[in-house]
Formats: sequence, C-alpha cells, structure tokens
Amino acid sequence: MNLFAGLEKFGIKADNTTDLFEDEKKPAASADGGKTEAAPTEDSFLLDKAIRCTVCDKVFKTKMIKNGRIKRLEPDLDLRPRFEYIDTLKYDVASCPYCGYTAMNRYFEHVTSGQIKLIKEQVCANFKPTGSDEPAVLDYDQAIERYKLALFNTIVKKGKTSEKAYSCLKLSWLYRGKAEELKGTDPETLKKKKEAKEQEEAFYQQAYEGFMKAMSTEMFPMCGMDQCTVDYLLAAMAYHFKKYDVASKCISRIQATPSASKKMKDRAYDLKEKIVAEIKNSK
Repeated sequence: MNLFAGLEKFGIKADNTTDLFEDEKKPAASADGGKTEAAPTEDSFLLDKAIRCTVCDKVFKTKMIKNGRIKRLEPDLDLRPRFEYIDTLKYDVASCPYCGYTAMNRYFEHVTSGQIKLIKEQVCANFKPTGSDEPAVLDYDQAIERYKLALFNTIVKKGKTSEKAYSCLKLSWLYRGKAEELKGTDPETLKKKKEAKEQEEAFYQQAYEGFMKAMSTEMFPMCGMDQCTVDYLLAAMAYHFKKYDVASKCISRIQATPSASKKMKDRAYDLKEKIVAEIKNSK
C-alpha cells in the first residue's frame, strides 16, 4: 500500500512508501563515515579570565566555566552538582600566583582592609610562587590544593563559619570525584581510592559541624543558599552520619515552609522515605 497516494497532483512521487519509520531503525550515518563522535574535551568548556588580586593588586588569569555550554545532570543526594564531561567544582576557586591569596570565586573580591592585612602577614609573607603557567585544565589534586589554600586563607582572615564549612564541603565533593575517577583495581589504585574516601569523610564531618554551628550564629542567605537549601543539605549530611533525629528536624522545617519550592519539598520527602526505611531496617 502506498500511504502517500494522492500526492501525485502536487508533483510528488512517493511510490512504495509503506514503512514510515524505516530510517529510524537503521544507525544514523555520521559526517565522518559512521565513526562515533568524540566526546568534547574538558578545556572546551573553559575560558581564561583576567582578574585583579584584591590583596596584591596584580593581574592574573584564571579558568572560568562557559556556562552556556555545560549540561546539568541529576545532583547527588547532598546536592553535589554534576555536569556532563566536566566537574565544575574544580574551577570555583581563584588563586593569585604572586601572593598566594586564594578564595572561592564568590568571596574573592570581598575582603576588608583588616582581612587583607592578616592575609599579607600570614599568607603572602610566606608564600612561594610556583612560577608555572595556568594549566589548560585542572586535575583533582591541583583543584584540591587550591581549595585547601582557600580554606587556609579563610581561617587567616577570620572568615565566617559558613565559608569555612562550605570550603570543607566542596573539598569533600572533590575527593568524591577523585575516587570516582579512579577506575583500576590494582593495589595502588585501590589504595589511592581508599585515601580519597577517607579524606572525603574527614572534610564532610568538618562541613557538617561547621554548618550546624553557622545555623545558630549567622543570617541567611548563607554561601548563596537560602534556609531551605541549607536545611536540606544538613538533612542529607545528617542522614549520611546516621543522625536521623537531626535530619528529620531539618526536613520538617522544609515541609513547614510555605516558600519552599515543590522540587525542594519533593527532595525532602524522598529523603524522609530513605530515613524511615533505614530506621526500619536497623530494628
């Protein structure tokens, strides 16, 4: 049967067209003769941006994400962001190669004269410039080094508890990413993976304690997050540490907040179900 009978009057010949979806059953031929298209490289999502150091006033280049190019994936239970082909967490720190001042991008320009004095005395005075150019991409070890330097700067400048907690949280996420990247099963790889998981746990504990303290001493927004987001984050972290009473209280606050988004309330409900299941299984 010719499904397109009657189109002849328009000058269209579509004889023997009986299967509308025949082409869809065949693998689509690519422009390179059928070869699989290569995944984009990490550097294709990055650009160099020149910024001025708030402490020493020198200009240096740092890597920034081309936000229009990245594809967001489903985050982890604790809201760790995930993107296709790149871990954007690695590029959320600016580090001056001249004086050592380092901070997460959201905090880099926001330092007082008193904090600059402290950083110059306790960081810049002892800093040894590496002298190397900005790498095309950062591996996890390089990103972790920068976050640790950012955390140290935060402690030196007597930054907020939430800023220190947020640095610890991102460090734990970076160690998680590093562990996921280690695919081998040889003894050396397994050892590195074990070390990464131990470091993830240590920084995660610090982050949890820091955010718990910040909840009672600071105002919102906190590190750019509203109260519902911080409540959910704490609930997820408390769930990880099997502190189900703390997690339940945080979830209850989210569910009782009229301004909480439906997506956040759905996440809180799903987490509550996990907690209930864990409690039942532990009995």
